[in-house]
Order: sequence, then C-alpha cells, then structure tokens
Amino acid sequence: MLAATSLGSLGLMAVAMMAAGSLSGVLAGLFGIGGGAVLVPILAEFLGLMGVDDSVRMHMAVGTSLAIIVPTAIRSYTAHKQRGAPDQALLRGWALWVPAGVVLASFFVASIPGDVLRAIFACVALLIALKMLLNRDSWTLGSDLPREPFRAAAGFGIGVISTFMGIGGGNLNNVFMTSFGRPIHQAVATSAGLGVLIAVPGALGYAIAGWGHADLPPLSLGYINGLALITIMPVALLAAPFGVRLAHGLSKRSMERLFGVFLLIVAARFLLT
Repeated sequence: MLAATSLGSLGLMAVAMMAAGSLSGVLAGLFGIGGGAVLVPILAEFLGLMGVDDSVRMHMAVGTSLAIIVPTAIRSYTAHKQRGAPDQALLRGWALWVPAGVVLASFFVASIPGDVLRAIFACVALLIALKMLLNRDSWTLGSDLPREPFRAAAGFGIGVISTFMGIGGGNLNNVFMTSFGRPIHQAVATSAGLGVLIAVPGALGYAIAGWGHADLPPLSLGYINGLALITIMPVALLAAPFGVRLAHGLSKRSMERLFGVFLLIVAARFLLT
C-alpha cells in the first residue's frame, strides 16, 4: 500500500508523531485531557501518507487516539489523585453514564462519514476555545454542579461527543465544571479520571466497529492502527507527569487562556483543510 517514494515522508511523520506524543502527554497532565485534540489531526495526516482510504482515515485517527489515551489518562489521573484534586463523587456518579454514552456512540460510528466526524471535531473545539478565551468569572450557570438527572445527562452527553471526536472528554468536562463554579484545577484533575471512563470503552468500540473492514492498513485492530500506537504511546506516558506539575504551578486564568489558544489552533486546522 505504501509507495517507496513515501518512505521519507513517513519518516518525517514518525518524528512528528513522537513530538505529538510528547505534547499529548503534557496536555494530559496540564489540562486533564487525553491529548486527542493533538493526536487526531496528526494521525489523520500520517494515515493519509500510508495510503489509507479516505472512507476510514478519520475513523482510524479517532480510534487510535482513544487507544493512546488509555494509559496517559490513567497516569495523569494517578498523579492528580496523589494531590487530592479530583472530584471523586462526580466520577463515581458518572461511572455508568459516561461509558453508556461511549457505547451508544460506538454503535453508530461506522456509519458516520469521515467528513462528519471531522466537522464535529472542529466545531466543538472552536466553541470550547471561544468559551475559554472570553471567559469571565461571572459567566457561570450556577454555584454548584446540577443535581440528578441533569448531572447524569451531562456525563452521558460528554461520553457520546468525546467518542465521535476521539478525545478523553477533558475539553468538555473542563467547560462543564467551570461553568458551575468549580475551580479549573479541580476540573482538570477530574477530567483525567473521566478520560479513563471514556477511552477504555471507546477504544474497544472502535476496534469492534472496524473489525474486518477491507480498507484497513496492516497492523490494525479494527479502527486502531498498531504502528501509530507503539510510536506515540511510550512518549506520551513519559511526558504526562511533567504536565501535572506544570498545571499545579499555573493560575486559573493562565490555564484557561492556554487551553483556549490551543483549541483555537486545532479547530482552525481542521476547518481550513
């Protein structure tokens, strides 16, 4: 499938993927996200160079991203938990609802065109970026998180959207928690745990949804590419603790601005290509 003339480009992409792995690991610790917002665009380009058919390229980028998120989210959550930062009660309450949203989305993912997944990714990232960049302390929906069943519905919705985007849910949860008066540091730490609830069933869902598809490249388990997995995952794991240390040394507003700029760049990248 891969032409000989593409080997040089693939080598450059391998370096880019290792750099993306480093950045995704730092982001996992810094923002409590799995790094999918970085990984999905890089993986989409890499799979294109491998000659992967456009009909499955975005699906594979999202599925592989979720698989990479599993260990980085676990390591990030463990580091944040040692500092006592996550909202454990919220995570326990979402232990059923978030995976349920992931499973539901997994049933539909194979039938959704790649362009639609790309549009979902870009539009949600853009909305979150604008919220973070323009945010004010007075822009809250309440002084505390909503009660059930609204809290459960929020977890379910985060699970669905995150599965379509290939992210660990931290982008969405950070907005959700800060919109109800929770500190950004607590939101970030809780998002790290949320990433585990999303990435594990999400990766399994993408593997099953793409199993046996005729257009998959070698070393693939359904919509998960093994080559990208082994290239990025070790680097991301090594980088995650650094992001955690960085997160606890930044102010709330600094974290929001960094987060917003990062997502704005990613959204622009997907909307303009």
